[in-house]
Amino acid sequence: MEESSQFKHAIDDRQLNVAPMMDWTDRHCRHFHRVLAPSAVLYTEMVTSGAVLHGDRDRLLGYDPEEHPLALQLGGSEPADLAQCARIAQGLEYDEVNLNVGCPSDRVQRGRFGACLMLEPDLVRDCIAAMRDAVDIPVTVKTRLGVDDHYSYDYFSDFIGSVAESGCDIFIVHARKAWLSGLSPKENREVPELRYDWVYRLKREQPELTVVINGGISSLREVQRQLEIVDGVMLGRAAYQTPWLLAELQQSLFGQPGAASREEAVDRMTGYIQSQTRNGVPVNKTSRHMLGLFQGRPGARRWRQYISHNAHLDPANDRLLLEALEHMQAIRKKTEEEFKPA
Repeated sequence: MEESSQFKHAIDDRQLNVAPMMDWTDRHCRHFHRVLAPSAVLYTEMVTSGAVLHGDRDRLLGYDPEEHPLALQLGGSEPADLAQCARIAQGLEYDEVNLNVGCPSDRVQRGRFGACLMLEPDLVRDCIAAMRDAVDIPVTVKTRLGVDDHYSYDYFSDFIGSVAESGCDIFIVHARKAWLSGLSPKENREVPELRYDWVYRLKREQPELTVVINGGISSLREVQRQLEIVDGVMLGRAAYQTPWLLAELQQSLFGQPGAASREEAVDRMTGYIQSQTRNGVPVNKTSRHMLGLFQGRPGARRWRQYISHNAHLDPANDRLLLEALEHMQAIRKKTEEEFKPA
């Protein structure tokens, strides 16, 4: 193992986690989520081992220090390559490295990583062992319950047991199987049945493991119920499409607010967007992650429409969010006056 560096953001609490989501959880999205939930563990989009070793590392792996605690999710299946990637992640002061053993898309299958690795538990064990030997930060696994016809509780439990022989004791489980053919990635997130009971049983039978559950969880109450049984919850689409849920969970689980209101979140993100536009980042790249901020509230559609329409008109408009908020509030006020009793 390499000499340990000093890590300032050890992950001591895994109750709340935001899933790695391709095309969504980039550095701008993560900054927004951090504003809402200071205590959540955030994950990058999946980055392949080849991209880490040979690509533009600043573009692929760069992040704002405020994003901590932050995990890098890797896709790959060569132990030596993954070990080198883990060293790079530790050198960049990521707080965790996670191996993707759950993505079912055709692209990852061609690269021999993602969910198809559930068919090769010994290889996954060797990959994790090599990564753990290379670094001091936690090395974790995100997986599914099974793939195709390799789908039973015993198969799932044996897979976890084999990988745990590497010393890995933190598993994030998407509580569905994966179909490697016949379903799109989107359908794989929705069509296979949820089997939370398998995840609960795993935690009951192997209590020494830290088990984080993922899949179909979309409300404060659901999160609270899950945390009565497992160690943590990972939110995916719910965190992105209804992001204020993260602020509610921050307050409920940790007793410490992130942004006190949606309006405060707008103010804080405006400051971030101003810094990004000065560096040449078009405003649509940052604002697109905030479309769901007012989901379920009066004026939410106006908020989304204003940002979607105007973000491309002036890429340097760093007041876009404030303008959208003013627009939404004006429409809301007008509507309230129209329906006010005479």
